[in-house]
Amino acid sequence: MKSYLFLPGAFLAVVTTVCSIKQNKGYTATDTGSTTTAIAGPAENYATYCAGCHGEKMNAFVDRDWKHGSTLKDLMKSIKTGWPDDGMPAFAKTFSDKETEELAEYILTGIKERKEYDFNDRPTSDIFKSESMTVKLEPVATGIDVPWGMAFLPDRGILVTERGGKLYKVFNKQKQEIKGVPAVVAEGQGGLLDIALHPDFANNQLIYFSYSKPHPDNKRLATTAVMRAKLGRGGLSEQQIIFEALPYAPTRHHYGSRLVFDGKGHLFVSVGERGNEKENPQNTNNNQLGKIHRINDDGSIPADNPIKDKSGKVTSLYTYGNRNPQGLALNPFTGELWENEHGPRGGDEINIMQPGKNYGWPLTSYGINYDGTTITDKTTAQGIIDPQLYWIPSIGPSGMAFVTGHKYKPWKGAVLSGSLRFQYLNLSYLDGNKITKEEKLLKNIGRVRDVRMGPDGYIYVAVEKPAAAIYKLIPVE
Repeated sequence: MKSYLFLPGAFLAVVTTVCSIKQNKGYTATDTGSTTTAIAGPAENYATYCAGCHGEKMNAFVDRDWKHGSTLKDLMKSIKTGWPDDGMPAFAKTFSDKETEELAEYILTGIKERKEYDFNDRPTSDIFKSESMTVKLEPVATGIDVPWGMAFLPDRGILVTERGGKLYKVFNKQKQEIKGVPAVVAEGQGGLLDIALHPDFANNQLIYFSYSKPHPDNKRLATTAVMRAKLGRGGLSEQQIIFEALPYAPTRHHYGSRLVFDGKGHLFVSVGERGNEKENPQNTNNNQLGKIHRINDDGSIPADNPIKDKSGKVTSLYTYGNRNPQGLALNPFTGELWENEHGPRGGDEINIMQPGKNYGWPLTSYGINYDGTTITDKTTAQGIIDPQLYWIPSIGPSGMAFVTGHKYKPWKGAVLSGSLRFQYLNLSYLDGNKITKEEKLLKNIGRVRDVRMGPDGYIYVAVEKPAAAIYKLIPVE
């Protein structure tokens, strides 16, 4: 999408209003007839004059193409003279030449930060070096168009979901399709999604998978559902839908959906808000979209779940105010449930999920709309749980895993998130629950859809394209 420097909206056009606001914020302003010269730094000027239209975080604003150019000279011209036909006002009477240049340089800094994600280095081998160690990619499975989720079997095989609607078992680098998968709405972001084994799989052979389920009476509608089935030599049997998020919706995006069992037999299910932020994520009464859910292994609702509906009945809801959660993992060191989710343009997040809490969408956000307009002027608010980390620009996180064991000692304890948008694996180092540093791994490997720690102690990543595959990361001495 092309961008104008500013869009119509909440800018300050009246001199007396500008002076009043600046004085209230502790600034001064010089009134020279019809010209007001703002005495403030570029960040303050952006916050006062630009954020009303383009969002609080400048980095989100700059994350797009530029219709009128993005050099320092281009930006200064746009600020000074405006683009009236595009709804961009002129600020020549508001800023001095020096302040115009400083504001343009401030915006240009954000543009340069955005370009740090446009990696110039393309993979030339299967060896990837990081700051602290080197790994080699070993292909485990190929020829799976969009590998969405992985689950590790006791016999060292891997179950892999393909978003188009197929389920495979991968063993010794060979894949075999497993029959018995239900019909899925393989449109947009929908299809066959995540997969998990029952904690007692070795005895009961039960697996769980989430998918975009068509409405039985209206094929225009779909929702996120979870099916339980028994895995046998002939495929799946005893299929049973144990969860379906209501209401069904006509959109074909923001389904979620990750599946995680805790150590008590509870299954966590992430569900996106299906693109309807006005009605779904903040509604906790008979609305299951834009939430994290906790259910028992048979689909029943735990009696100690934290959120009740208006009638006082316990619901499956565990958290709410979530946009599109695409990563979910238990922290093996603390037992806490961690999540990553897609924001809009900017504002992807990593969160620690606390029972019954509100995670803000769309009341708070670090992002802006895709058309450049603001969603909310708040990044934090009372009663809202702030993220552990937010990304600007949006990286499109998907999949989540904590590094355990001894094969990756420099990374141990860190949390991994795939990046769909910028095609790399994100490594977030932790000090307790605080994210202290990030590193970009496997640059330009492809759209990383999922990442898991295997029972053999190796990291596995599912990559969509340009060369769809499941890879194992082998440390190189």
